Amino acid sequence: MEDIVIVERRIEPAELARLVERFFSRMVKLVVDVRRGVVAVGGELHADAEQVLLASGSRQSDLWGANYYPGRGREGCLEFTALINIRPAQGNRSMEIEDEATRQAVRRLVFALVGEGEAP
Repeated sequence: MEDIVIVERRIEPAELARLVERFFSRMVKLVVDVRRGVVAVGGELHADAEQVLLASGSRQSDLWGANYYPGRGREGCLEFTALINIRPAQGNRSMEIEDEATRQAVRRLVFALVGEGEAP
């Protein structure tokens, strides 16, 4: 079984639960490719999922990291924080995704492919 899965269609609840339990028990790290419309779910570090996406054809500038917490509902399930988000050249100087349009793109893809904060 893989520790990181690239999701192009809605992830099965059992697969999401497995990935959540694998490293952190209450959350899972993910990296979203806002251009390709895919999400890499799982891994111990956002950088691990980032590398999986880069190896599959993603561009660095399109990748944004976040944390997903199932069971917290739509408003509380996403944290837009990851070390891979620090990109001064793209105007993002912190771990938090600062651009609201990028946050919305990440939210839209996570809700479509991973979930809207419902319990697995």
